[in-house]
Amino acid sequence: MEETISLKEIFEVLKKRLWLIVSLAIVAAGISAAYTYFLVTPMYQSSSQFIVNESQDQQQNVPYDINDIRTNIELINTYNVIIQSPRILDEVSDQLNLDMTANEIANKLQVSNANESQVVNVSATDANPMRAADLANTTVKVFKEEIPVLMNVDNVNVLSEATVGLDPSPVSPNATLNIAIALVVGLMAGVGIAFLLEYLDNTIKDETDIEENLGLPVLGVVSTISAEDLPKPGRSRKGTNVTEMRGESVGS
Repeated sequence: MEETISLKEIFEVLKKRLWLIVSLAIVAAGISAAYTYFLVTPMYQSSSQFIVNESQDQQQNVPYDINDIRTNIELINTYNVIIQSPRILDEVSDQLNLDMTANEIANKLQVSNANESQVVNVSATDANPMRAADLANTTVKVFKEEIPVLMNVDNVNVLSEATVGLDPSPVSPNATLNIAIALVVGLMAGVGIAFLLEYLDNTIKDETDIEENLGLPVLGVVSTISAEDLPKPGRSRKGTNVTEMRGESVGS
């Protein structure tokens, strides 16, 4: 016969194991906070932008043409690959005197542009905020110098350089998000363990368990009497003072 469980039974299980659920959630949040604040290295990000457009000479001699803009946008996909190539990043490493390979620098860079936009954003992430800004700016600078040689075009102009504020904020780790995720995971694990313990608990708790699990009829039930239910010394069950009753009998 298929067993069913009611909402009341679910709440009873959660109430019974509430301490376990709360404890696991607090422990998980604490571990996440300790890991985030003490074991994870904060990372900082700086961004530099350049625009792909005609050179100043071309802009003076050639009227505005929508086809040129489309061509520049199509070139951006090629530029995004070139800017992360060893030809560019090896020169970046040399200029900044970094003991890093082109592949290691590429892992710190993120090159992107909005849809149908001529503006390219170069972001660098590093544990040192100054080095992150230097990586972004130097990468764009070297790319601007090398692209005329590589593709015989001069259509890259720096739009904005990466800067470092007085009190830079790390982009990772996100302590609030990590703790929130750990708290939810801890709650879910606590609920799961609570129901698992309840499922594995095969002890007899009441007469219903005897009938369902053992198949035996219940002939009677002995109620549990607490200390509060017992009559106080010197008083009968009805609350009459036994000593007073005996005194009245002697006097009569």
